[in-house]
Amino acid sequence: MKKLISFLIRYIPRKYLQRISGIGLKVLGVFYAGNAVTCPICDHHYKKFLPYGRINPRSNALCPHCQSLERHRLIWLYLKEQTNFFNVPLQVLHIAPEACFMQRFEAQHGKGYITADLESPLAKVKMDIHQMPFNANQFDVVLCNHVLEHVADDIQSMREIYRVLKPGGWALMQVPFFSPVPDKTFEDNSITDPKERERLFGQDDHVRKFGKDYTERINHSGLKAEANTFASTLSADEIQRYGLEGKEVLYLGRK
Repeated sequence: MKKLISFLIRYIPRKYLQRISGIGLKVLGVFYAGNAVTCPICDHHYKKFLPYGRINPRSNALCPHCQSLERHRLIWLYLKEQTNFFNVPLQVLHIAPEACFMQRFEAQHGKGYITADLESPLAKVKMDIHQMPFNANQFDVVLCNHVLEHVADDIQSMREIYRVLKPGGWALMQVPFFSPVPDKTFEDNSITDPKERERLFGQDDHVRKFGKDYTERINHSGLKAEANTFASTLSADEIQRYGLEGKEVLYLGRK
């Protein structure tokens, strides 16, 4: 199973996987029936989650029903327990929208919920994050997870997020960190060989390897960075039950 999932992720473009993966994963979920883990997003129960990852797939990672990963389940719990996201209708921009969130977020925020991406078939608006087609001070919340490692200029992209956020608004901007995490973010556009890019950046479609200076880069965009340790407040039982990575930090930028 790990080898199959690794092959699919590495060699089938994401935009196609997004179209075809849902039904197949739900079929696989029948063989994982149980009560050891629960997805807090879709409330389905399994003996364990599916493995997920490009090179060395992580065990107990992918929900067969809604396709959530560890980070998505942590984000859901954070939004539910630490914010007003599910209490009032908000103006929300969701960049590179994850399938596990979309219907649920739209049900909460209605027409105020806008999905956007350069090429995703799931998004309502096709756009370049470097120059977004939205008014200044338009959104209460921007969700932009595992995007900034792909774009030509991450700081310009965050400047755009700053521009479209309302004063007092906030953005959640997760990025991958690969061990060993460098002190400074590393990028080199002269490296074009896919295997070398994968070795240096974690994936061949990444253009940088984020370092310990990520909060500094957020601040440089005009946003006020926050490294939120909500995950560390969860109990060992919650970490196990929801299939989380207990040490993951949530990175926010506030305007």
